[in-house]
Amino acid sequence: MKFEDYDPGDFYDELFVAKGQPRSEALPLIQRIDSLPMAELQRRQTAAQITLFKMGVTFNVYSDNQGTERIFPFDMIPRIIAMEEWNFLERGLKQRIYALNCFLQDVYSDQKIIYDGIIPRELIESASGFHPVCMGVKPPAGIWCHITGTDLVRDRDGQWFVLEDNLRCPSGVSYVLENRRVMKSTFPQVFEKMKICPVEEYPGQLLETLFNLVPEHLPDPTVALLTPGSYNSAYFEHSFLAQQMGVELVEGRDLVVADGYLQMRTTKGLKRVDVLYRRLDDDFIDPQAFRPESMLGVPGLMEVYRHGRLGLANALGTGVADDKVIYAFVPDMIRYYLNEDPILSNVPTYLCWEPKQQDHVLANLDKLVVKAANESGGYGMLVGPHATPAEREAFAEKIKANPRNYIAQPTLNLSRVPTLMGDQFEGCHVDLRPYILYGKEIYVNPGGLTRVALKKGSLVVNSSQGGGSKDTWVVCD
Repeated sequence: MKFEDYDPGDFYDELFVAKGQPRSEALPLIQRIDSLPMAELQRRQTAAQITLFKMGVTFNVYSDNQGTERIFPFDMIPRIIAMEEWNFLERGLKQRIYALNCFLQDVYSDQKIIYDGIIPRELIESASGFHPVCMGVKPPAGIWCHITGTDLVRDRDGQWFVLEDNLRCPSGVSYVLENRRVMKSTFPQVFEKMKICPVEEYPGQLLETLFNLVPEHLPDPTVALLTPGSYNSAYFEHSFLAQQMGVELVEGRDLVVADGYLQMRTTKGLKRVDVLYRRLDDDFIDPQAFRPESMLGVPGLMEVYRHGRLGLANALGTGVADDKVIYAFVPDMIRYYLNEDPILSNVPTYLCWEPKQQDHVLANLDKLVVKAANESGGYGMLVGPHATPAEREAFAEKIKANPRNYIAQPTLNLSRVPTLMGDQFEGCHVDLRPYILYGKEIYVNPGGLTRVALKKGSLVVNSSQGGGSKDTWVVCD
């Protein structure tokens, strides 16, 4: 047996209850893997990686001195989630997205959550993603967060926690779709035997979400995807999604504001754009409204948007809900706006702007993970137990210099999944990013991006920090 020496140890394992005891939903996969020689498994792993590379599944790393384009590592042993458990996650995600949308609608209009003392005004106004220029904006149907990637983790006891919310330009869904395509050819017999929920509906659901932003009187609307360009780390995904949806892929230089509308330059002249799926942060999208030095955006776009002549996904200003300090208040938002208890829990979080909590963080840096409020990709982070005393001391000075910018959380014992390492399986830590679309209704794509820490013992799953990905199988009843 391939897994006879595999021991989940003291961690929650996504495929095994205990050593030699697969979870029931994973049994057909484990049996199939055990029936194949190790050399065949290694061949399939290599073939899968080569296929993804030929398909162009890469990402860019700006700081990489070996070249900008890098293959996104892939491991062919999937993560499996039973349908009952997925139903629980889906309910929790829908509840959370609905509450976050209520918050965004409120914070850019009446600000009742501030006046009622739920969230301090200074925390919102000091968030880098809060833009006063968006006050009074009324997006179509009152929906702000059309596309969300919510990061989930599971602890040693198997309990799910929300690690963070990504409501600006969440990336990674292209890897979900391409990983699945490769896995179907890697384990075709398993797919025939198991009822694995499809993920291929996502591009169609995304397009429907974007069309939901079009005014009813427009019979033939134009939808476009705005990319910063080919040097962006997620450019593969931008071009992939535009192709899958059959919409225009544009850069800021392809667009202009004319006659009060956003227009696209074409060989036949200007053509009006009605909906823009932007993969560009607020700061760069309009130099007249945000950063004046931006060369990536479109001057005057904000004014067109404010007058209701353009649908934007996501709405401008959603970054305030990405702030890791504001994240700590999402359970309060759920109770405040929905009068419900949160279905999914946050990771316990210390806010360094609060003096007593800061004292606790500084006294326990060797036990905590400290994160900058607006960094992503594993940057601006201290994993206390794995850091040197000098690194912890340097981070303590950063916290004291700018306490608003930092939160701290306990070091979770993240769940693991068997991962092929050479000629054996190692348990590697994973997280999960499901993708949620908010159109006429809230849709959660069944599965998501399972990111895996490919460095033994590492808790950092980000691709820019050496992480990779796995396919995520939601097994239908």
